[in-house]
Amino acid sequence: MKTFAELNFPGRLIAVEGLDGSGKSTQIYLLKRWLEAEGIKVYFSEWNSSELVKSATSKGKKRELLTPTTFSLIHATDFADRYERHLLPLLRAGYIVLCDRYAFTAFARDVTRGCPPEWVRGIYSFAAQPDLTMFFKTDLEVSLNRILEGRPKLKFFEAGMDLRLSTDPYESFRIFQGRILEQYIAMSEEFKFVVMDANENVEKQQVIFRKLVSEKIDLKKFKRRSPLPLPPAIPHGEKTAKEAEEDLAAA
Repeated sequence: MKTFAELNFPGRLIAVEGLDGSGKSTQIYLLKRWLEAEGIKVYFSEWNSSELVKSATSKGKKRELLTPTTFSLIHATDFADRYERHLLPLLRAGYIVLCDRYAFTAFARDVTRGCPPEWVRGIYSFAAQPDLTMFFKTDLEVSLNRILEGRPKLKFFEAGMDLRLSTDPYESFRIFQGRILEQYIAMSEEFKFVVMDANENVEKQQVIFRKLVSEKIDLKKFKRRSPLPLPPAIPHGEKTAKEAEEDLAAA
Protein backbone atom coordinates (compact mmCIF):
# COMPACT_ATOMS: atom_id res chain seq x y z
CA MET A 1 0.00 0.00 0.00
CA LYS A 2 1.39 3.38 -1.05
CA THR A 3 0.44 6.55 0.80
CA PHE A 4 -1.47 9.35 -0.88
CA ALA A 5 1.70 11.45 -0.82
CA GLU A 6 3.57 8.67 -2.64
CA LEU A 7 0.74 8.58 -5.20
CA ASN A 8 1.20 12.35 -5.71
CA PHE A 9 -2.20 13.42 -4.41
CA PRO A 10 -2.30 17.12 -3.48
CA GLY A 11 -4.12 16.31 -0.22
CA ARG A 12 -3.13 14.22 2.76
CA LEU A 13 -5.10 11.66 4.77
CA ILE A 14 -4.85 11.17 8.53
CA ALA A 15 -6.57 8.17 10.13
CA VAL A 16 -7.13 7.21 13.75
CA GLU A 17 -7.57 3.62 14.93
CA GLY A 18 -8.21 2.02 18.29
CA LEU A 19 -10.57 -0.02 20.40
CA ASP A 20 -14.08 1.17 21.17
CA GLY A 21 -13.66 3.54 24.09
CA SER A 22 -10.04 4.36 23.28
CA GLY A 23 -10.82 8.08 22.91
CA LYS A 24 -9.69 8.27 19.29
CA SER A 25 -12.94 9.95 18.15
CA THR A 26 -12.47 12.71 20.72
CA GLN A 27 -8.89 13.25 19.60
CA ILE A 28 -9.67 13.51 15.88
CA TYR A 29 -12.60 15.84 16.61
CA LEU A 30 -10.31 18.14 18.60
CA LEU A 31 -7.73 17.98 15.80
CA LYS A 32 -10.40 18.94 13.25
CA ARG A 33 -11.48 21.96 15.32
CA TRP A 34 -7.84 23.06 15.67
CA LEU A 35 -7.13 22.74 11.95
CA GLU A 36 -10.28 24.68 11.11
CA ALA A 37 -9.24 27.44 13.52
CA GLU A 38 -5.85 27.54 11.78
CA GLY A 39 -7.58 28.11 8.45
CA ILE A 40 -6.72 24.68 7.04
CA LYS A 41 -8.84 23.00 4.37
CA VAL A 42 -10.08 19.94 6.22
CA TYR A 43 -12.70 17.25 5.67
CA PHE A 44 -13.92 14.62 8.15
CA SER A 45 -15.28 11.12 7.48
CA GLU A 46 -16.20 8.35 9.89
CA TRP A 47 -16.67 4.60 9.70
CA ASN A 48 -20.07 3.22 8.73
CA SER A 49 -21.52 6.58 7.67
CA SER A 50 -22.30 6.09 3.96
CA GLU A 51 -25.93 6.84 3.18
CA LEU A 52 -25.80 3.98 0.69
CA VAL A 53 -25.68 1.28 3.39
CA LYS A 54 -26.19 3.03 6.73
CA SER A 55 -29.86 2.12 7.12
CA ALA A 56 -29.29 -1.48 6.02
CA THR A 57 -26.48 -1.86 8.55
CA SER A 58 -28.65 -0.43 11.32
CA LYS A 59 -31.54 -2.79 10.52
CA GLY A 60 -29.21 -5.79 10.31
CA LYS A 61 -27.70 -5.00 13.69
CA LYS A 62 -31.06 -4.50 15.40
CA ARG A 63 -32.36 -7.83 14.13
CA GLU A 64 -28.99 -9.56 14.70
CA LEU A 65 -28.98 -10.79 11.10
CA LEU A 66 -25.36 -10.00 10.22
CA THR A 67 -22.95 -12.92 9.88
CA PRO A 68 -19.20 -12.16 10.03
CA THR A 69 -19.01 -12.31 6.22
CA THR A 70 -22.06 -10.06 5.78
CA PHE A 71 -20.65 -7.65 8.35
CA SER A 72 -17.38 -7.53 6.45
CA LEU A 73 -18.96 -6.99 3.04
CA ILE A 74 -21.38 -4.31 4.17
CA HIS A 75 -18.61 -2.32 5.85
CA ALA A 76 -16.44 -2.71 2.75
CA THR A 77 -19.31 -1.30 0.68
CA ASP A 78 -19.62 1.62 3.07
CA PHE A 79 -15.90 2.30 2.86
CA ALA A 80 -15.74 1.99 -0.94
CA ASP A 81 -18.65 4.39 -1.38
CA ARG A 82 -17.10 7.04 0.86
CA TYR A 83 -13.64 6.47 -0.62
CA GLU A 84 -14.79 7.08 -4.20
CA ARG A 85 -17.37 9.81 -3.60
CA HIS A 86 -15.81 11.76 -0.73
CA LEU A 87 -12.23 10.91 0.19
CA LEU A 88 -10.60 10.85 -3.25
CA PRO A 89 -12.29 14.02 -4.59
CA LEU A 90 -11.29 15.99 -1.49
CA LEU A 91 -7.73 14.66 -1.61
CA ARG A 92 -7.51 15.66 -5.29
CA ALA A 93 -8.77 19.10 -4.29
CA GLY A 94 -5.90 19.51 -1.83
CA TYR A 95 -7.69 18.95 1.47
CA ILE A 96 -6.46 17.30 4.64
CA VAL A 97 -8.88 14.42 5.12
CA LEU A 98 -9.46 13.06 8.62
CA CYS A 99 -10.83 9.52 9.00
CA ASP A 100 -12.23 8.13 12.22
CA ARG A 101 -11.28 4.53 11.37
CA TYR A 102 -9.90 3.29 8.06
CA ALA A 103 -9.51 -0.15 6.40
CA PHE A 104 -7.41 -1.30 9.37
CA THR A 105 -10.60 -1.49 11.43
CA ALA A 106 -11.83 -4.20 9.06
CA PHE A 107 -8.45 -5.94 9.13
CA ALA A 108 -8.73 -6.17 12.93
CA ARG A 109 -12.45 -6.75 13.51
CA ASP A 110 -13.29 -9.02 10.57
CA VAL A 111 -10.33 -11.31 11.19
CA THR A 112 -11.27 -11.49 14.87
CA ARG A 113 -14.77 -12.50 13.77
CA GLY A 114 -13.26 -15.36 11.74
CA CYS A 115 -12.92 -13.99 8.22
CA PRO A 116 -9.73 -15.07 6.38
CA PRO A 117 -7.09 -12.29 6.60
CA GLU A 118 -6.14 -12.55 2.91
CA TRP A 119 -9.79 -12.26 1.86
CA VAL A 120 -10.43 -9.20 4.05
CA ARG A 121 -7.35 -7.42 2.78
CA GLY A 122 -8.25 -8.34 -0.78
CA ILE A 123 -11.57 -6.52 -0.73
CA TYR A 124 -9.83 -3.34 0.49
CA SER A 125 -6.91 -3.63 -1.94
CA PHE A 126 -8.12 -0.56 -3.88
CA ALA A 127 -7.38 1.74 -0.91
CA ALA A 128 -4.14 3.69 -0.52
CA GLN A 129 -2.42 3.90 2.85
CA PRO A 130 -3.01 6.99 5.02
CA ASP A 131 -0.17 9.49 5.23
CA LEU A 132 -0.41 9.26 9.03
CA THR A 133 -2.17 6.57 11.06
CA MET A 134 -2.50 7.11 14.80
CA PHE A 135 -3.23 4.02 16.88
CA PHE A 136 -4.71 5.01 20.24
CA LYS A 137 -3.66 2.11 22.42
CA THR A 138 -5.53 1.77 25.68
CA ASP A 139 -6.07 -0.80 28.42
CA LEU A 140 -9.26 -2.85 28.10
CA GLU A 141 -10.59 -1.71 31.47
CA VAL A 142 -9.99 1.94 30.58
CA SER A 143 -11.91 1.52 27.32
CA LEU A 144 -14.75 -0.29 29.07
CA ASN A 145 -15.05 2.35 31.79
CA ARG A 146 -15.08 5.19 29.26
CA ILE A 147 -17.91 3.56 27.32
CA LEU A 148 -19.99 2.96 30.45
CA GLU A 149 -19.47 6.55 31.59
CA GLY A 150 -21.44 7.67 28.53
CA ARG A 151 -24.22 5.07 28.48
CA PRO A 152 -25.64 2.38 30.79
CA LYS A 153 -24.75 -0.76 28.84
CA LEU A 154 -22.64 -2.19 26.05
CA LYS A 155 -23.94 -2.65 22.52
CA PHE A 156 -24.46 -6.21 21.25
CA PHE A 157 -21.84 -6.21 18.46
CA GLU A 158 -19.48 -3.89 20.33
CA ALA A 159 -19.21 -6.57 23.00
CA GLY A 160 -18.81 -9.33 20.41
CA MET A 161 -21.96 -11.07 21.68
CA ASP A 162 -22.64 -12.43 18.19
CA LEU A 163 -19.57 -14.67 18.59
CA ARG A 164 -20.97 -16.33 21.74
CA LEU A 165 -17.71 -15.79 23.60
CA SER A 166 -19.50 -15.40 26.93
CA THR A 167 -23.03 -14.88 28.19
CA ASP A 168 -21.73 -11.95 30.25
CA PRO A 169 -21.47 -8.90 27.93
CA TYR A 170 -18.64 -7.38 29.97
CA GLU A 171 -16.55 -10.54 29.81
CA SER A 172 -17.41 -10.92 26.13
CA PHE A 173 -16.22 -7.35 25.57
CA ARG A 174 -12.90 -8.07 27.24
CA ILE A 175 -12.33 -11.20 25.15
CA PHE A 176 -13.49 -9.69 21.84
CA GLN A 177 -11.75 -6.33 22.19
CA GLY A 178 -8.66 -8.07 23.56
CA ARG A 179 -8.40 -10.10 20.36
CA ILE A 180 -8.89 -6.96 18.27
CA LEU A 181 -6.10 -5.31 20.25
CA GLU A 182 -3.79 -8.20 19.36
CA GLN A 183 -4.59 -7.65 15.68
CA TYR A 184 -3.81 -3.94 15.94
CA ILE A 185 -0.51 -4.58 17.66
CA ALA A 186 0.44 -7.09 14.96
CA MET A 187 -0.34 -4.46 12.27
CA SER A 188 1.47 -1.60 13.99
CA GLU A 189 4.87 -2.18 12.49
CA GLU A 190 3.62 -3.42 9.11
CA PHE A 191 1.62 -0.26 8.45
CA LYS A 192 3.83 2.12 10.43
CA PHE A 193 1.21 3.15 12.98
CA VAL A 194 2.17 5.92 15.36
CA VAL A 195 1.18 4.49 18.74
CA MET A 196 -0.35 6.86 21.27
CA ASP A 197 -0.74 6.03 24.95
CA ALA A 198 -4.50 6.54 25.10
CA ASN A 199 -4.55 6.00 28.86
CA GLU A 200 -3.15 9.54 29.22
CA ASN A 201 -5.45 12.53 29.72
CA VAL A 202 -7.17 14.10 26.73
CA GLU A 203 -5.19 17.37 26.76
CA LYS A 204 -1.77 15.70 26.80
CA GLN A 205 -2.71 13.38 23.94
CA GLN A 206 -4.00 16.29 21.85
CA VAL A 207 -0.79 18.28 22.29
CA ILE A 208 1.23 15.29 21.05
CA PHE A 209 -1.22 14.64 18.19
CA ARG A 210 -1.01 18.24 16.92
CA LYS A 211 2.79 18.19 17.13
CA LEU A 212 3.00 14.96 15.11
CA VAL A 213 0.64 16.29 12.46
CA SER A 214 2.63 19.52 12.17
CA GLU A 215 5.88 17.57 11.80
CA LYS A 216 4.47 15.12 9.26
CA ILE A 217 2.52 17.59 7.11
CA ASP A 218 3.43 21.09 5.92
CA LEU A 219 0.19 22.70 7.03
CA LYS A 220 0.97 26.01 5.29
CA LYS A 221 0.30 24.29 1.96
CA PHE A 222 -3.28 23.57 3.01
CA LYS A 223 -4.31 27.04 4.12
CA ARG A 224 -7.58 28.30 2.75
CA ARG A 225 -7.46 31.25 0.40
CA SER A 226 -9.25 34.42 1.45
CA PRO A 227 -12.94 34.11 0.66
CA LEU A 228 -14.29 35.98 -2.37
CA PRO A 229 -15.75 39.39 -1.51
CA LEU A 230 -19.53 39.62 -1.60
CA PRO A 231 -20.94 41.34 -4.70
CA PRO A 232 -22.17 44.91 -4.16
CA ALA A 233 -25.81 45.46 -3.37
CA ILE A 234 -27.87 45.66 -6.56
CA PRO A 235 -30.68 48.22 -6.75
CA HIS A 236 -34.10 46.76 -7.37
CA GLY A 237 -34.93 46.38 -11.06
CA GLU A 238 -31.34 46.28 -12.38
CA LYS A 239 -29.76 42.80 -12.30
CA THR A 240 -30.99 39.62 -10.71
CA ALA A 241 -28.86 37.86 -8.12
CA LYS A 242 -28.13 35.10 -10.64
CA GLU A 243 -26.92 37.61 -13.22
CA ALA A 244 -24.67 39.24 -10.64
CA GLU A 245 -23.17 35.85 -9.74
CA GLU A 246 -22.54 35.11 -13.41
CA ASP A 247 -20.80 38.46 -13.84
CA LEU A 248 -18.68 37.80 -10.75
CA ALA A 249 -17.68 34.37 -12.06
CA ALA A 250 -16.74 35.80 -15.44
CA ALA A 251 -14.65 38.59 -13.92
